Amino acid sequence: MYVILVYDFGEKRVNKMLKLCRKYLNWIQNSVFEGEISEARLREMLLLSEKFMKKDEDSIIIFRGPSQSYLEKQIIGKERSPIDFFI
Repeated sequence: MYVILVYDFGEKRVNKMLKLCRKYLNWIQNSVFEGEISEARLREMLLLSEKFMKKDEDSIIIFRGPSQSYLEKQIIGKERSPIDFFI
């Protein structure tokens, strides 16, 4: 499956989430990641995030789709990541 993951974590935990997401997905912009990932690897990443996430303060939003070909990407302004996985 293809996901876009967006997170908003407290200042003390944001770097931990950044490092975790970089192991599983491609960095796009501040607190935004995208990429192909299996359901099992996504669950694994979310379980690891629970070790430092404060659910009453932090949030993770995941947009899922069958593949990246179902999404259209438009960039306005400076692109933060030089990698473009969209066809």
